[in-house]
Formats: sequence, structure tokens, C-alpha cells
Amino acid sequence: MEVHWLSVAAFVAIAVATVAVGLFATRIIRTTHDAYIASRAVGPVLNASAISGEYLSAASFLGVAGMVMRFGYDVLWYPVGYAAGYLLLLLFVAAPLRRFGAYTLPDFAEGRFDTPAMRRLAVLFVLLIGVFYMLPQMKGAGLAVQAIAGLPYWVGVVVVGAVIALNVALGGMKGITFIQAFQFWVKAFAISLPAFVLLAIFGSYSAHWEQAISHPPPALEVAIASGHAPGSTWGFPLGPLAEQQGHALLFTYSLIIATVFGTAGLPHILVRFYTNRDGHAARQTTLVVLALIGGFYLFPPILGLLGRVHAPDLYVSDRTDALLLELPGRLPQPWLGELLRAVTAAGAFAAFMSTTSGLLVAVAGALAHDLYAQTFRPGADQRERLLAFRLAALLAGGVAIVGGLQVERYHINMLVGWAFAISASAFFPLLVLGIWWRGLTAIGAAAGTVAGGTLASAAILYTMATTTGAQPATLAATLLAQPAIWTIPVAFGTMVVVSLLTRERVPPDVNLKMLRLHAPEALGLRTSYLQ
Repeated sequence: MEVHWLSVAAFVAIAVATVAVGLFATRIIRTTHDAYIASRAVGPVLNASAISGEYLSAASFLGVAGMVMRFGYDVLWYPVGYAAGYLLLLLFVAAPLRRFGAYTLPDFAEGRFDTPAMRRLAVLFVLLIGVFYMLPQMKGAGLAVQAIAGLPYWVGVVVVGAVIALNVALGGMKGITFIQAFQFWVKAFAISLPAFVLLAIFGSYSAHWEQAISHPPPALEVAIASGHAPGSTWGFPLGPLAEQQGHALLFTYSLIIATVFGTAGLPHILVRFYTNRDGHAARQTTLVVLALIGGFYLFPPILGLLGRVHAPDLYVSDRTDALLLELPGRLPQPWLGELLRAVTAAGAFAAFMSTTSGLLVAVAGALAHDLYAQTFRPGADQRERLLAFRLAALLAGGVAIVGGLQVERYHINMLVGWAFAISASAFFPLLVLGIWWRGLTAIGAAAGTVAGGTLASAAILYTMATTTGAQPATLAATLLAQPAIWTIPVAFGTMVVVSLLTRERVPPDVNLKMLRLHAPEALGLRTSYLQ
């Protein structure tokens, strides 16, 4: 494969800048408050930029455009769900969780129900969701290095994973906040500039729609005839992706539910709200995030349509996820194509770096804070806790690398959709009922979390293990391929029923806990879970 040296230079430049910030951050990391929550001193605009940088992952930067190209407009439910999930955070979760004062989801679980068992249960699902969500980031890294440097897929996974793990181990939350904010604007520039330039040179959006639907180019006709690309169904509301599942409407509804509700349960996003000063700042942060990611998602569908017309060879090679890195090369001006490719390469690395950094902070925090410091070594001093955090970050990075080497055959957004389904089934019911229903008991919360999270995980792992490319026509196969539509009700129902059966186990100080969740911070009811 051809090596694109300008893109390689952009890739390396972002990597070097990232490591430099991590090294600089070692000078300002003194306590666990610095490493875990950036001393709770991050303003709404900066935090919103960092959250947006963390949230807009390889699935958003590479995956959405690639899936629009491959499957059509019915995959637009992915970005719609990703953005809409923040409305739930804004209305039901962000401010109460920040007011409660916990650092991690396991902190909230134990603090709300007064039992260490809930902390350990929450840790298990934080680790599961965090590792699962890192897999598509690692795949994106492998694809990007493969596309710009001509190196094998595994090289990108190993190199990028190692750089990210090292940076998180050095800088912690305080070290990555500024770089994640910077990386959001890198990604916004890297996805918008090619869209404007390509449209200016190739023609208007409406012209591409007519060409793609009515008069496909010869290369696209060949891809359709060989079964590598969808035909006229590409522009249908329930297109090829949903049709593959046998029950298109059911799959689509389940996907929407997973992406919307899953956002509210992502551990690495929730941790970010603890870096705000108070609940009011958390709400402001969420509003700004909605504006930032909503603007970002205007561009991937346009680039997906351009790819269908100008890069149909990617169908045959099954490399549609690499569309953003390949599309600039179709420009008639080679120098301009190389320049735009370098811009998108920088944006791609920013996507892997920012999201995986946040995930590693969440996973390392769960291992070092919730397991090591809270369970095994509650008397550990600051130095020992920081060392545990750094070792946990390196360990989690190694697990992500190993997992990333195993998922090359899955589409990026499919992997993300599965991670969201697990998050929505395990943590969304726990957060909503734990924050808003005083009657939730520890036994009910544990039973519902286990039921929803375990069933969703089992269904997804079964689908991954048995996927052969054939269309699953049965109802059971569709429900297993995207299980959120039934695992979330199971989790909610289990929590409510078991809590009603064990109502005598409601914590005696539940009213005080509800005050901590919903009363203004000025009352001084918040408890700090970090030492």
C-alpha cells in the first residue's frame, strides 16, 4: 500500500504533542483529586469541549460516515441517538449526580445504598463497558495507520494503544482535560474542512443524491452487482443495515433505545461531570455539549454520500470505515488531496486519543479507587493511590490492545452500539431509580443491574460469536443482535419488583440522601469520596 508521508507526519505530530502534555502534567499532578477529577475546577465551556472531545470517538469520526456510505440513511439513528442521550443527562442525571459528591459510579452505588457489595458490582460493569467501548477505538486506530502508512492493522492498534495508556498514566484527568478540549476542535476542523472543500469541487449535495440514487457510477454498479454494496434500498428509511436483521423496525427501535439511554450510563462521560464546580455548572456543561456535538454530526452524512459516488471501490475491499482517510485521494488535485488526508489523519488520531483517554481514566479509577483504595487498601496514602492509578491505566491499556486485535472484522459503529446497549441495560436504570425513587433497595438495585447487564452482555457476545454474514431471519436473532429493547425493561422491572418485595431494606437515611441529590450545594450536604 502507498505511504502518505504528510498524513504520517500529522499523525506523529499529534502523538508527540499528546505525550508532551502528559509529561508536562506530571509536574502538576500531586493528589488523587488532580488525577481523578482535575480538582473540581473545570469551567463549563472547557469541560464541554473536553466531554465532546471524549465522546466523539472513532465511531463518530470514522464510523458514521463509513456506515452511511455502506448502509444508507437508516444508520443516521446512530448520531441522532448519540446526541439525544445528552437530553436525558441534562434532565435526569447530571446535576443530581454532581451534587451527591461521589467520584465514580461505584462511589454512587455504595453511597446510595450503604453497602460495599454495590460498589463491587458496579466496578464489574464499569470495567466491562469501558473495555468494550475501547475496542472500536482500537479498530479505528488500526484502520487509520493501515490507510496512511500502509502498515498492518495490528501495528496501529499496538502503537496507538501504548501511546494513550502512557499519556493517561502520566497525566490523569487533569493532564487530559486540556488536550481533550483541544482535540475536539481538531476533530471539528478535520471533519468540516474536507466536507466544504469536497462539496466545492465535486458539486452540491442535491446533485450527489440524484447521482447516487438514479445514476450510480460504473464502479458502484459493479459493487452492487457483486453484492458488496446496497442498491436502491440505500436511501430507504429502513435500509440494508436494518433489513439484515430480519425484523427491520424492531432492530431500529432497539438501536435508538440503546444509543439514547446508553449515553446516560457511560462511565467515562459521567466521571467528567465530577470535574465541574457544582450542579449548576454540570447543567451548563451539558447544554454546551449538546450544541457542540449537534454541530459536529452535520458533516458525517454528507461525507458518506460523497463516498458512495466517488469512492465505490471501498465497498469491494470492505474498507468503508476508512472513507474519511481515502476520500481526499479522489480529488483531481493530488496536492490538495494529500493535504486534506493529513488533516483527517490528525482528526482520526485525536478521536482515538480523546475517547480512549477518558475510558482509561474511568477504568483505571474503578480499579485503583474503587477496588484497591476502597476495598483492599483503605489506609493507602496519596503516593500509593497515584501509583495504583498509573499501573491500572497501563493494565487497562494492555487489555484494550489485546481486545482491539480481535475485532477487525466488525464495523466500528456496530461495536459502539453494543457497548451502549450494555451501558443502557446496566447503569441507566440504576441511575434513574437511584436518583429519583426513594423506594429502591440495595437488593433491588443489584438484582436489576445484574439482570439487565448480564442479559445484554450475553446476547451481544453470542451474536459476535455466531455472526457469519448470513441474514438472521428469526425474531430471536434480531433481539439478540440489539437487545436493549428488552433488557432495559427487564432491568427496570426487576429493580421495582424486588425493591417492593424488600421494602423493609430501604436505607434508613434515604431522605437525607435524596436531599444530597436534589438540594442546592449551599446547604453543605455533599460528601467527598476522594481522600
